[in-house]
Amino acid sequence: MTTPAEKATELRRLHADPELLVLVNVWDAVSATVVAGEPQTRAVATAGHSIAATYGYGDGEQIPLDLTLQMVGRIVEVVGDLPVTADLDGGFGNPPETVRRAIGVGVVGANVEDQLRPLAEAAANVEAILAAADAEGVPFALNARTDAFVRGGDRPREAVLADAVERGRAYLAAGATTVFVPGPLDEAAVQQLVEAFGPQKLSVIGIPGVPAQARLAELGVARITYGPLTQRVALTALQDAARGIYAGGGIPEGTRPLN
Repeated sequence: MTTPAEKATELRRLHADPELLVLVNVWDAVSATVVAGEPQTRAVATAGHSIAATYGYGDGEQIPLDLTLQMVGRIVEVVGDLPVTADLDGGFGNPPETVRRAIGVGVVGANVEDQLRPLAEAAANVEAILAAADAEGVPFALNARTDAFVRGGDRPREAVLADAVERGRAYLAAGATTVFVPGPLDEAAVQQLVEAFGPQKLSVIGIPGVPAQARLAELGVARITYGPLTQRVALTALQDAARGIYAGGGIPEGTRPLN
């Protein structure tokens, strides 16, 4: 794969494949290089929260878009032929233009949050994003995210799930490749969402409580990602190493020269 269109086509195929697409999120060039070096890696996903933290910003579009795209572009460069899907938050005020600029640095798929905007507006954003991608000649893999659970507050779970179903169906009708429903989804919720969207249309995040990968594949889930959790794993290892060094120890046994 050498062109963005070829990479985008492959990314869409990976989402449609009955085999669960497992994406280990990255946040900079060296984390991307490590993940891309694993033979099981078929595509690379960035984590917006983690990129923002790398630059010292909080999550939620506090980081300037230029910095996000600079890092994402560098990730695209170091992973070579692997398709890259980027976390673009809510689109930084102009989702179609943000996606157009992301395509310009080599991105071929993205998460874009609805942030619980009015449904008609959110669905129109999906259509506009895909129109912008089409204009660039890229069959973009849009993983349209609904924040029904993330921003559900104290609403009854049944109402939150119904909202996710309504929004997800609208985004698929508008052309989204998949619907990302982050949140603590148990097996029953996953089953209901797959039934509502169809097989290989639901994307989830691998947090405690979400079924294991093998079960997600059996249920017809398209994709699982891990958001900022992978960076937390790395930072936990760093903190533990620092504490050990300060306590008079050294570098842990088995540390690999990955940089």
